[in-house]
Amino acid sequence: MPPVREEDEIREFPALGPLEAQVIHVFVDGMKVLGLPRSIGEIYGMLFISPEPLSLDDLVERLGISKGSASQGLRALKGLGAVRETSLENSRRCHYEADTELKRLVGGFIREQVRPHLESGQSKIGKLTESAEGEDDPERREFYLNRVKQLEHWMQKGRFVLPLLQKVLGE
Repeated sequence: MPPVREEDEIREFPALGPLEAQVIHVFVDGMKVLGLPRSIGEIYGMLFISPEPLSLDDLVERLGISKGSASQGLRALKGLGAVRETSLENSRRCHYEADTELKRLVGGFIREQVRPHLESGQSKIGKLTESAEGEDDPERREFYLNRVKQLEHWMQKGRFVLPLLQKVLGE
């Protein structure tokens, strides 16, 4: 049996109720699928299920994570448009709340994660073509060139579909 990795462990949140913990785990699982760190799912889940905005210190205390991890996670979530800053009366601290509009969440993910990957992939296609053309074995060269063309086709489809997806979601 393979060893249990830290990111696969189900963390307990003693300072939270069962519903809050379950909601957080839903978002942690979602972030795993997207290849994002567990702490981002924990922070978003906590803000999502919290009826009031929370400060950085609130998140650290309730989730049992470091200030650095909380700060980094909040920065990433703000970049995705999933979290917004808010101020509370009689408080100097900045507080945060989850943005729960799907179109913003998906739009932010496309803008911050998917689009840059497609853009960098386009420049890599040219280099891959050059490398494939440099192959001495004609059969391998043909195979490699076909695979590079397939990658380029996928990239073109992605560039076509992303704007449509964003339009459907109202971004």
